[in-house]
Amino acid sequence: MLAGDLYNVDDPELLAALREASRLVHRYSETYAQDPDAARPLLEKLLGSIAENAYVKPPLHVDYGAHITIGPGTFVNSGLTALDVASITIGTDVQIGPNVQLLTPTHPLDPEQRRNKLEAAKPIVIGDNVWIGGGAIVLPGVTIGANSVIGAGAVVTKDIPANVVAVGNPARVIRHI
Repeated sequence: MLAGDLYNVDDPELLAALREASRLVHRYSETYAQDPDAARPLLEKLLGSIAENAYVKPPLHVDYGAHITIGPGTFVNSGLTALDVASITIGTDVQIGPNVQLLTPTHPLDPEQRRNKLEAAKPIVIGDNVWIGGGAIVLPGVTIGANSVIGAGAVVTKDIPANVVAVGNPARVIRHI
């Protein structure tokens, strides 16, 4: 699965990992509402890695959580959906707006493979000091270069170079920074 190969989404081991991640996400959100400091250990248990001074505001939606890395100084606003079938790497000092989607899963074009519950995934990499505006969607296999800005509502279908502003659907570079 992490290598990008086809896998069966109904695999019992994967289903158990999905359920455990769902439980942790739920507990994180509930605990955060009462005591954000007490919620932090749940987030650390859920995610593959999160820097000490990174911040994730609930609600949060993940597939597994374990394949997500969040760097120092990063702020993730409410409503992040991070489907981490493949790795999601978020750099240092990244700003992620509300309701952003980071989607690593891909689905076969072949209808029989889809019927058989096969899918694959491609990793997402977000460079240092990137700002992703609210409601943006980042598709499988995309890398966003350092210091770039992704406009609110953009759909990022291909790699974005460093030091640019990209907007639209599909996202396109409109200027260099």
